[in-house]
Amino acid sequence: MSTDGEVQVAIASDDDLVPARAQARALAGELGFSRTDATLIATAVSGIVRNILVHAGTGELLLRPARERRRYGVVAVARDSGPGIGDVEAALREGYGTKNGLGLGLPGAERIMDEFAIDTSAVRGTTVRMTKWRPRDELERLRARRDSEP
Repeated sequence: MSTDGEVQVAIASDDDLVPARAQARALAGELGFSRTDATLIATAVSGIVRNILVHAGTGELLLRPARERRRYGVVAVARDSGPGIGDVEAALREGYGTKNGLGLGLPGAERIMDEFAIDTSAVRGTTVRMTKWRPRDELERLRARRDSEP
């Protein structure tokens, strides 16, 4: 599903990791991120999607572009209705893993992305919202200004 560049990926099995990564990488490419940054964004998304599968079983990933005057961003919002995260502070420490995990998903994604927030509850599940930004260069700003003039 897509609205204004927004993409929704249902997460229900390991097979959903590939399209989630691919959609994140494609959106980053459309927004002019370098190939390296697009790969990093896809890696962060992969870690969060993996957490949904391991801890909640199912969920969804929303990806959308963020366009501001001086920067572009990829916003990823991952939601599940699982049991929530009991100790967010511990879960954000590298190496703190449960269910035989390595404990790299959340801390890795937090380190990669520029903005990172977790909202979690045993009743509501968990929502992770993260954004990676890149500055718009002067040529992009000039083109946008020219295109918006009558």
